[in-house]
Amino acid sequence: MGEGRKEKVIREFSAGGVVFKRVAKEFQWLLIKPAGTDRWQLPKGKVDEGETSKEAAVREVAEEGGVNVRLVDKIGTSQYFFVFKGQKIFKTVIYFLMEYLEDKKGGHDHEVDETAFRDFDEAFGKLTFKDDKEMLKKGREILERGIQGNLI
Repeated sequence: MGEGRKEKVIREFSAGGVVFKRVAKEFQWLLIKPAGTDRWQLPKGKVDEGETSKEAAVREVAEEGGVNVRLVDKIGTSQYFFVFKGQKIFKTVIYFLMEYLEDKKGGHDHEVDETAFRDFDEAFGKLTFKDDKEMLKKGREILERGIQGNLI
């Protein structure tokens, strides 16, 4: 029998973006490949002290995605547990739909090996994580509803 010891869980808060770019009459979606990995995912990162989740999402997309964006709408929240260096972490990530404006001077930071804009089907297929796929799908639905309602 165990000693009834409760393992301490650290809570982390992050924010990220589902970034779209207009290419002719189509939309392409931003993916990043973190340095030293084979994963493709959406850009995201920790919310710094004194920063809102919106500010963090825009900053992280600029740093990891190498692009400047306009925030369009909140998509939703993803929550999951993971273990890092033996420590159990409960992470909450808020995702926002964002429109690409321009490439950021200097491109993406050293934490990312590669970025790519892909059409929806290719982006969906490349994404490693189920939660990222779900956020991409929800982002596209918000975008399509907005276009139909002339909001975007």
